[in-house]
Amino acid sequence: MICGLDIGSSKIKVILAKERPLELVAKKEIESEGVRRGIVIESERVANLLTTLFRQIQQETKHKVFEVFTSFNGSHLFSLPSKGLISVSRADRRISQEDVQRVIQAAQEVNLSPNKKAFDFTIQNFIVDGETRVDDPVDLEGLKLEVEILSFCGFVPYLENHKKAILKSGLEILDAIPAPLASAKAVLTERQKEIGVGVIDIGAGTTSLAIFEEQNLIHFSVLPIGSSNITNDIAIALKIDFELAERIKKEFGACFFRGKDSFFKVETEGDRHFLVSKKTLSRVIGERVNEIFSQINQELKKINKVKKLPAGIVLTGGGAKLEGIKELAKEEFQLPVKIGKILKCPDLENELEYSVAWGLVLHGLEEGEAIKKWEKRGVLEKIKNFFRIFIP
Repeated sequence: MICGLDIGSSKIKVILAKERPLELVAKKEIESEGVRRGIVIESERVANLLTTLFRQIQQETKHKVFEVFTSFNGSHLFSLPSKGLISVSRADRRISQEDVQRVIQAAQEVNLSPNKKAFDFTIQNFIVDGETRVDDPVDLEGLKLEVEILSFCGFVPYLENHKKAILKSGLEILDAIPAPLASAKAVLTERQKEIGVGVIDIGAGTTSLAIFEEQNLIHFSVLPIGSSNITNDIAIALKIDFELAERIKKEFGACFFRGKDSFFKVETEGDRHFLVSKKTLSRVIGERVNEIFSQINQELKKINKVKKLPAGIVLTGGGAKLEGIKELAKEEFQLPVKIGKILKCPDLENELEYSVAWGLVLHGLEEGEAIKKWEKRGVLEKIKNFFRIFIP
């Protein structure tokens, strides 16, 4: 069994899947508390919710979960590119596994402020004597070995809060990756990642971006704004409470409205009702979505990728279900835009709010295969894992 745990601003979601063949066993969610903008603020409250949630899963599936793959979220996360360079140690110039470990360690020697740390990284490229795009340098001949990596970094207290909440609930963490990377694993194909693509996950409290090129993750960011902001705007504009505004958004929400204005009736408690202008509602929603997309475009400018992603933009997350959001994204980004579909799980195909949780399941599957690969080569520990500082 593989378990993906997504601790979100609005909901905590869990997916349990069987490994061979890959098959959905259970999906479960619970209202989130103690989480703000994707960041665990009150670890004790979150731990209590996790205990309740996993007890329910055990009762329904007769399977007790001991270990999870999880994701860090929040605008404190950032990526940091770096390089390492070493001389090959063996006299016959054959690159050894130890050389690979040394060059990765060299690449990790970056300066961060005391309250920030790298919790993981991805290898982007090995270079042997100036030759780039080397996938596996072991046993190749060379004098110099270089590596380019992208480190995943964050604010230590927030990373620790996330870890504490899970450990207090009696679970162990097998791995933790950035939420944007998990979303990408759920909805992007290898072809899209090869030619250049961006995935935007619109959650309740955050919106994340991940950019891929030539199979590599080259940039990610998390914005402290999401679909809950849209709900807040509706509540203010219509002078109603948040819960009713959320229901209106889900049932009638659209990003733009054309033609003559019309009204729809909203039923409330006590057989009361009131009328809402479709034009007004779409204007409120469209303005906030445009603001989110504008901030995403600022991120694309940082890496010189505005209008430069051949595979375009893929939208996912619960916020991607808004009517007309695809057209609005096309207008803002001037790129092809698709609404994502969950890969390798027909039962979840259109449940985009589970992108992160399912992506964590797929990540767990990849990790298992990678460990087996290194074990076959006689390596006791997978290179990537020795650097992890937050896994118990």
